[in-house]
Amino acid sequence: MSNEMMNSWGQYRPTKTVWFWSCVGAAALTMAVGFGAGGWVTGATAAEQVASSTDQAVATLAANICANRFLAAPDSQYQLTQLKEVDTWKQDTFIEEGGWVTFANMEEPVDGAADLCVDKILAGNTATVDNGA
Repeated sequence: MSNEMMNSWGQYRPTKTVWFWSCVGAAALTMAVGFGAGGWVTGATAAEQVASSTDQAVATLAANICANRFLAAPDSQYQLTQLKEVDTWKQDTFIEEGGWVTFANMEEPVDGAADLCVDKILAGNTATVDNGA
């Protein structure tokens, strides 16, 4: 750059309007990049994400307990045979009606746990408890 151009740039004094719109543009660009690609979320969205992940964690824990209780029951082989005979779309209802995902002081089963429990039982991913048999 020429020396003359550098001097004129150094002497430039923007108006208040230019300052204002420059700040607005910078703020808008920052928010667009932050929310669009930066992973920013609003407080409400963050609260929803926390609630969703908490519900999923509770369902996973309940499913693990359910599968262990199911496989540790004295009649587990009979129950497993019954579970396998039920239509796949009714297996979660079989688990719920059997009380496997309803715990102490609860009136309703843990949401989402029955499907996960069925998957764990049928996949054999849980360790069976020795029930003395």
